[in-house]
Amino acid sequence: MEILTIWQIWLIIALITFIIEIFSNTFVFLCFCLGSLCSALSVAFTDNLIIQLVVFAVVTLISLFFIRPLMKKVFFKHSDNQKLNIEALEGKTGRVLEEINPQKNSGRVLVYGDDWKAVSEDQSVIAVDSQIEVVKVDCNILIVKQIK
Repeated sequence: MEILTIWQIWLIIALITFIIEIFSNTFVFLCFCLGSLCSALSVAFTDNLIIQLVVFAVVTLISLFFIRPLMKKVFFKHSDNQKLNIEALEGKTGRVLEEINPQKNSGRVLVYGDDWKAVSEDQSVIAVDSQIEVVKVDCNILIVKQIK
C-alpha cells in the first residue's frame, strides 16, 4: 500500500476547502484553498514542513485581505442595496380592488397578485380599478398614490 506524499495531502486539503467553499459561498475557504495549492507547489522547492506551513499561512492571509474583498465586490455588487420582501414593493404599481377612502377606513389594492390593505398618501379617495403606485410600506399597510 502506497502512502500519500506531502504534496498530495496539500492537494486533498485544497480540494476539501474548495468543496466547502462551493456550499458556503463566503470566499473564506477559497483563501484556504489558495494557500493549500501554494503549499503544494512549495513542495517542489523544499521538503521543510515549517516553510510549507509559512507559505500556507502567508498566502491565506494575503488572499483573505486582498482577494476576498475583491471577489465580494465583483460577485455581490448588487446585493447590498437590493430591497427584499415587503420593502421591494416600494415603487411598484398595482390597481385598486376596493375604493380607498380615509373617512370609511377602507381600501384594498392588488400589487403583483397580492391583496393588500392600502391608504392614500394625500388622504384622497381613489376609485376602484384606478392604477396606483406604492409610495411606502407601513407594517402590512401600503401607502399609495394614484397614477394619473
